[in-house]
Amino acid sequence: MKRALKLIYQVTVAITVLFFAGCTDKNAVIDQNTEIANHNWPYIDKFNYPVKIEDEKVPYNLYMNLRVTADYRYSNMFVLISQTGPDKKKTIKRYELKLAGKDGEWLGAGSGNFYTYQLLFLTNYKFPAKGIYTFQLEQNMRDNPLREVANVGLRVEEVTP
Repeated sequence: MKRALKLIYQVTVAITVLFFAGCTDKNAVIDQNTEIANHNWPYIDKFNYPVKIEDEKVPYNLYMNLRVTADYRYSNMFVLISQTGPDKKKTIKRYELKLAGKDGEWLGAGSGNFYTYQLLFLTNYKFPAKGIYTFQLEQNMRDNPLREVANVGLRVEEVTP
């Protein structure tokens, strides 16, 4: 029985990875996800995503990608998102991400035991200069580790008129 459950889990993860890898969007500068080991996100695990910006005049929308299990205990999540630009200056901002409505119903897209989110945190953002920007995602909840978080990631896309 354990072997069958493990196989089902591995197939589900493989299909999810292939789905996200196959969903290429010409407006996306980056759309990358990282799997969280054992669905436990400790404070020490900070995930970095380099983004190459070639045109600072173009506005971008920035999203945090997130997958949690149905056993995630909270209706929200606090994260720290830092941005380091080509000038090596680092800015950090704390965001509260809403994951469920007041009635307790998940706001993300459900599939099996998982809920997937693409949470907008910057709208029509113009980068100050061309170059490589590194975004770092860090959980900022009281729980360490934060349980039932399967994946985190970043999506940066050009805003189309």
